[in-house]
Amino acid sequence: MTMVAIFSGAGISTDSGIPDYRGPDGMWTRDPEAERLVTYGPYMADPEIRRRSWRMRLDGPVLHARPNAAHHAVAAFEKSGHALRVITQNVDGLHQAAGVPERKVLELHGSARAVVCTACHARSSAAEALERVAAGEADPPCLECGGILKTATVMFGQNLDPQVLGQAMSIAKATEVFIAVGTSLQVQPAASLAGIAAEHGARLIIVNAEPTPYDPIADEIVREPIGTALPALLERLR
Repeated sequence: MTMVAIFSGAGISTDSGIPDYRGPDGMWTRDPEAERLVTYGPYMADPEIRRRSWRMRLDGPVLHARPNAAHHAVAAFEKSGHALRVITQNVDGLHQAAGVPERKVLELHGSARAVVCTACHARSSAAEALERVAAGEADPPCLECGGILKTATVMFGQNLDPQVLGQAMSIAKATEVFIAVGTSLQVQPAASLAGIAAEHGARLIIVNAEPTPYDPIADEIVREPIGTALPALLERLR
């Protein structure tokens, strides 16, 4: 049985109403200042940055988003009995919401659906924290120790979890087909997974609207919209 790895970036979730970051209409493209709201140093040092960051998450689309056709196609591919692993740069949890088992999804950048205390490391639901924000706590502290809370995501300025990255590299080395979908393949070290997969003999397929640095080594490049292109590609791989 062919092992398939899907490496997904922000582009797979734009049809769910979550804007990407660096595309023509991306979050950072439209508002470069917004990047500070998810950068660890400013977030920890400045209560005003934290207040704005919580407000951005409260008003944002992530927790209300639903899986789209691309997410459902990935889940259907897994359910049909194929050997599949999903490595995602996204923090929206939409692969799992579509039905891909938790154990088959590696979240390189963590999850926006949970929050963690930066002092005592207690973990709890993001929905609960955002209910506190909506009720008037502009910068809700940890209920366990009073420490600074943040979403359980890897912010700019933080390192990826080495264990999660190690698992992702092992998958990239072992897979026979590596599909990079909706990712610019520019953020390292995550982007290097495409190169690692190709070096170890995987067929590299890139599904992305814009060119990526790994296009020259790809076996196939698809520029069609992800919502139709990925379901068609996975149907072909069956």
